[in-house]
Amino acid sequence: MTAQTSTTRLTVAQALVRFLAAQYTERDGVRQRLIGATWGIFGHGNVAGLGQALIEYGDDMPFHQGRNEQSMVHAAVGYARQSNRLSTHAVTTSIGPGATNLVTGAALATVNHIPVLLLPGDIFATRVADPVLQQLEVPYAGDVSVNDTLRPVSRYFDRVTRPEALIPAALQAMRVLTDPVETGAVTLALPQDVQAEAYDWPDEFFAERTWVVRRPGADPTELAEAVRAIRAARRPLIVAGGGVHHSRAEEALAEFAEATGIPVASTQAGKGSLRYDHPQDVGGVGHTGTATADELARTADLVIGVGTRYTDFTTASNTLFAADGVRFLNLNIAPYDGHKLAGLPLVADARSGLGELTAALQTHGHRVTDAYVTEYSEDKERWEQRVDACYEAEEPDVRPTQPQVLGALDALADESDVIINAAGSLPGDLHKLWRARSRDQYHLEYGYSCMGYEIPAAIGVKLAAPERNVWALVGDGTYLMMPTEIVTAVQEGIAIKILLVQNHGYASIGGLSESVGGERFGTAYRYTSDDGTFTGAPLPVDLAANVASLGMRVLRAKTVRELREALAEARRADTPTCVYVETETADTVSGPPPAQAWWDVPVAETATRPSAVKARELYERHVSTRRRHL
Repeated sequence: MTAQTSTTRLTVAQALVRFLAAQYTERDGVRQRLIGATWGIFGHGNVAGLGQALIEYGDDMPFHQGRNEQSMVHAAVGYARQSNRLSTHAVTTSIGPGATNLVTGAALATVNHIPVLLLPGDIFATRVADPVLQQLEVPYAGDVSVNDTLRPVSRYFDRVTRPEALIPAALQAMRVLTDPVETGAVTLALPQDVQAEAYDWPDEFFAERTWVVRRPGADPTELAEAVRAIRAARRPLIVAGGGVHHSRAEEALAEFAEATGIPVASTQAGKGSLRYDHPQDVGGVGHTGTATADELARTADLVIGVGTRYTDFTTASNTLFAADGVRFLNLNIAPYDGHKLAGLPLVADARSGLGELTAALQTHGHRVTDAYVTEYSEDKERWEQRVDACYEAEEPDVRPTQPQVLGALDALADESDVIINAAGSLPGDLHKLWRARSRDQYHLEYGYSCMGYEIPAAIGVKLAAPERNVWALVGDGTYLMMPTEIVTAVQEGIAIKILLVQNHGYASIGGLSESVGGERFGTAYRYTSDDGTFTGAPLPVDLAANVASLGMRVLRAKTVRELREALAEARRADTPTCVYVETETADTVSGPPPAQAWWDVPVAETATRPSAVKARELYERHVSTRRRHL
C-alpha cells in the first residue's frame, strides 16, 4: 500500500497565492520573504482568478493597487533593488494591453538583473470561447498569445495550461528569481479559465521553502592568475559595478582598495560602492564620468572590473581604455560577464572574491606606488573643486541651473536619503557631481535608462525602507511619461519626495541631437512654427498643477533660495510631497562639466546641412580611436 498524501482543494490562483506566501530567501544567515507583496490592475483576465485569491488570502499577501502595468513593474524593481535582490514583488494584470504593458518593465528588470515575478492573465486554455476579448489571433500558431512578447525579456517563461502544471512552473520560477546569475523578470502566463479551476493540491506544495542565495568563491587557478596580474600592474584601476551592491561587497571593496591603494571608479550602477570621500574613490567612469577617473582609465595597464557588464557608457564605446597592452581582470558571478573584453575571468561572488584577493595579496605585501596614490588624490581634489563651482550659487535670488538644483539637495541630504533617477540629462550630471554618502543612496537605473521609472521605483524603495527619505528626481519629459503612481502614493500614504525639474523638453536628447547634427529637432516642448518645427514659444504646461491634481502636495520654487527652503520642508514632510522648480530651457546648456569621454551615436554619412557635415567629421575622428580588446 502507498501512503495517502494529504491534499487541499483550491483554485490555481488560490494555490499560487498560498505558495508565494510561503517562499523565503536566506543569505548570510538572514531570512526574509521572497514575495513581499503583489501589485495588480484587474480585468476580465485576472479578476475572478488572482483577484479573488488575493481577497481570499489577504492576510498572507499584501496588495498594492497600481495605475499602470509598466509602473507596477518599476515599483517591484525598486523594492527588489533596495532589498538587495533577496525580496521582490509580484505583478498581476489582465490579458491584452494589460499584459503587453509589462514588456518594458520586464526588459528593465532583466537588463539590470533584478528579480520580479509577472503574472499576466492569458486567453482560455480550453479555447471554448475563441477568440476572446483582446485576443491576438495568429493564423500560423494557435498557442501564441500577446503574452509571448514577454519571452525575450524574461529570464524564465511558462504558460500554465493545466492546474497540475503550476507545481513545476512555480518551483522553477522561484529558482530563477533567487539565482544571482540568472535572475531578472520571471513570467508565469495564466489562462483566465485555468486560474479559476480547482485542483486537489498536495499540502507539501504549501510548505515553507527557503531558497539559499549562494556566495561562490573563486577557482584556485583563476585566483592565482588574478593575483599575478595585479602584482604585475603599475597603474591598476578598479571599475566597480552594480554587482558590488547586489553582493553587499562594499566593505570588502574598501578593504581591498585600502590594502592595495588601487583607485576605484564606478559605473552608474556601482556608484556609492565607496563613499565619495573615501581616499580611493575617484568618481564615475566613462562617458558621464569624472576627469579623474577617465584619465586613470586611459592610462591604466590593468582594469579590474568588479560586478560590471562594461556597457558602452562605461567603456566610452571602446575608446576609453587606451593604454598599450592594457589587460582586464573581471570579478563577476556571471561567467558571461567575466569573459568580456578578453579579460581574465575570476568567476565568484563579489564579496567572496574580493576577500580572497585581499588575503592573497597581503601575503605578498602588495601595494601601488606612493607616486600613483599622490597623482590620483591630487586629481580628485581638483575635480571636487569643479563640483563645488557647479553647485555654488552666488546669486540666491535667481533661477537655478540644474547643477545648482543638485547642489541644493546635496547640501541637505545625509546618508539616509535615497536619490532615484533613470533618464534625461540628470544621470550625466549626477554621475559626475553627486557625492554618494552611503552604499544605497545613489539609485540610478541606467541599464535600460527608462523614462518613467523614477516615481514608481521611489514607491518601491520606500516600501522596502520606510524609514528613509526617498527622492525621485525627474525632468518634465520623464514626468509626462508616467506620473500615474502619484495616485498610489497618495492613496497609501507612501511619503516619497519628488524633485520635478521643468526645462521645457528633452534636455539630454536635445544636447545629443545638436552634437550629431540633428539641430535639437523635435526635442523641445514648444509650439510649432510656420516651418513646421517646434521652435515657437514654450508650451504653457503647468506640471505643478498636474501633480497637485493627483493629490500630492506641491511646493513651488522660483529661485535658489526658495528651492533650498522647499527642499528642507519636503524632507521634513511625512506625506507625499513634490518640489517643483523651473531651470533653463531645453535649448540651453545645463552647466555641468562637459563629457570627459566619447559615446558612439552614429552620424549621417552624407548630408548637406553644415551642422551634420561638421558632426560627421568629428565622429570619424573619434571612431578612429576605437579599439577591440582581444
